[in-house]
Amino acid sequence: MRNCLSGTDSADICKMTQDAVCMLKEMIEIPSVTFEESDVAGYLQGLFGKYAEYGEDSDSGTHIIFEVLRFGNNIAAVPLDYDKNAPTLLLNAHCDTVKPAVSYTLPPFEAIEKNGAIYGLGSNDDGGSVVALTHVFLHFCKKREELKKSSPLNIVLLVSAEEERSGKNGISLALKELSNIGIKPDFAIIGEPTGMKAAVAERGLLVIDGTSEGVSGHAARGEGVNAIYKALEDIEILRNFKFNKKSELMGDVRLSVTQINAGSAHNVIPDKCTFVVDIRPTEQYTNKEILELLQAEVESTLTPRNLSNSSSATPQDHLLMKAVKETGIETFVSPTTSDWMKIGEIPAIKIGPGESSRSHKADEYIYIKEIESGISIYIKLIESILKSIEAYKR
Repeated sequence: MRNCLSGTDSADICKMTQDAVCMLKEMIEIPSVTFEESDVAGYLQGLFGKYAEYGEDSDSGTHIIFEVLRFGNNIAAVPLDYDKNAPTLLLNAHCDTVKPAVSYTLPPFEAIEKNGAIYGLGSNDDGGSVVALTHVFLHFCKKREELKKSSPLNIVLLVSAEEERSGKNGISLALKELSNIGIKPDFAIIGEPTGMKAAVAERGLLVIDGTSEGVSGHAARGEGVNAIYKALEDIEILRNFKFNKKSELMGDVRLSVTQINAGSAHNVIPDKCTFVVDIRPTEQYTNKEILELLQAEVESTLTPRNLSNSSSATPQDHLLMKAVKETGIETFVSPTTSDWMKIGEIPAIKIGPGESSRSHKADEYIYIKEIESGISIYIKLIESILKSIEAYKR
């Protein structure tokens, strides 16, 4: 292990980093491709249960400082003394991975440490954020008694499933179940590999299936109505469509036709042509508004796969933004989606160790120093949030 950060609490950060690296290695060796996260969820549930046993109680010998909850393959840690009158900060990262690329030269499910890095599937996306946020959560759990007196804030940890495929039983399910027991986040830190820069806005995702209808016929006799030609006319309209409202943060809505399919034989005029439209919305439009605008312009039937993956933007006057500024964290607008788009109107920022450019690639890795720095920056960020709450209380 390399030398840890110097300065205040450097020994604590060093210990947290060592524990986080051990946890990451264990996670890598448990395959957790999306929709197959049961084993890693069980590992996290057991590990969090062990971490929950902190301190001693005169009666039982053990004092549980937080409760571990499982919703499907989502694992949450909630303070036992959760205060419904205090604001709640959600710390979130996801435990699922994509399938390993065929070009891997290292075993994807074997944690390999070399040259100051940890290699393995999910190490960068999103294991680094999971283990860093876990140990930051534990750090503040140990300080909860003293913090309650000055800065009442609930901190809830949620490791979600199905993020890579935007599954219905991921964070959406977990937040619904938490809400049913009175746990409702007011703002969130979404852990994703961003180089510890804070994404303060994130484009949404709208995927549309277009269907053009024609009339079949024999190509040699010039019969029928060619559905491909009708689709091409609509695709050209979509290609040149201009959205009037431009986001100051994200710019224009981005639209691309990415797939087309039609025909059964070379001599049959196709009576149906389907195509796929990939749209990256800004906060200026809802997904429903975009669908309605486009449908009014084309003859093809446009069917959305999901209208809930909306764009996100942090209000400029929110205490999250104040904390980011005071901590000196660089901000940016993220071109990629995450579980942020699944949490509704909850203000959030997306920030985590590692780099997005390494995600979904062969021989994925994250540097140990990135996890270390991530833990340190997360702590400073939350300390700044606590100061804002304390000042507000006064």
